Amino acid sequence: MRKITIVLFLLFVSVNSYAQTPAAKLLLRLDDFGMNHSVNTAIEEVAKSGMPFSTSVMFACPWYQEAVDILKRYPNVSVGVHLTLNSEWKYYRWGPVLGRTAVPSLVDSVGYFYPSGVTFLKSSYKLEEVEKELSSQIDRALSSGLKIDYIDHHMGMAVATPELRQIFERLAKKYNLGMSRYFEEDYKTMFETPVIEKKKSLLKHVANLKPGKVNLVVFHLANADPEMNAIVDMNSSEMQSDTEKSLVAKHRSAELNAILSKDFKDLIKKNNIQLVTYADLVKADGLSKMVSPVKK
Repeated sequence: MRKITIVLFLLFVSVNSYAQTPAAKLLLRLDDFGMNHSVNTAIEEVAKSGMPFSTSVMFACPWYQEAVDILKRYPNVSVGVHLTLNSEWKYYRWGPVLGRTAVPSLVDSVGYFYPSGVTFLKSSYKLEEVEKELSSQIDRALSSGLKIDYIDHHMGMAVATPELRQIFERLAKKYNLGMSRYFEEDYKTMFETPVIEKKKSLLKHVANLKPGKVNLVVFHLANADPEMNAIVDMNSSEMQSDTEKSLVAKHRSAELNAILSKDFKDLIKKNNIQLVTYADLVKADGLSKMVSPVKK
């Protein structure tokens, strides 16, 4: 009788401990929404699936208006502003929301944002103009009619120096917005992963998520259509083949296929993974609990 009691007790403890084990939380952030039509249609494919995710919109880009129209149809998507100070594509460039004459220190000789972080940081950019331009990008986002939950940074430029990060944090406080990477997320990007390894890498990572943590995975999606095939990255060697042919479309379409794959969806269900968004984090944790990912 005593042995049966002990076994039942141990079984109760085991089941109770399992029930109290926090589920792994997965936050999918889809970047560059509004960059072009190929990116917009790809992200809409994910939105149509009903999957909860966060997406960062480039309000400085020509196609942001289409992105806004799409997002108004999908309440499962949390929207952020992808604060932009670079324009990295050959032949396809954009500049500041305010125009070149309002923030002349942020643009090159023909009025576009600098193509790389190196060229921007070596330029004579003025911090007051950075803040003015990034504020205008957020203003454009808010005036679009979308609910904006957070901000983040294209190519990491808006947080590339302590002074730039101070502006980034000041704007979040000014507009009462969350900040990506400030909820102590465990971070992974699919950007550098080779095309043939995208899906395998994603599944392996998701199968080993840290329970009790917010696990952030950042994607860059697009459809492999003529528009995207013409895009050439002026910075990343991973985005060119040995024959200097652009691989951007292949990279982005591979990420799209991975996130929409049955294997990915089945893994989420099998491992009882909780999909969360930045709207969820802001609602659950509030803005006061955000923590800088770097030491001050």
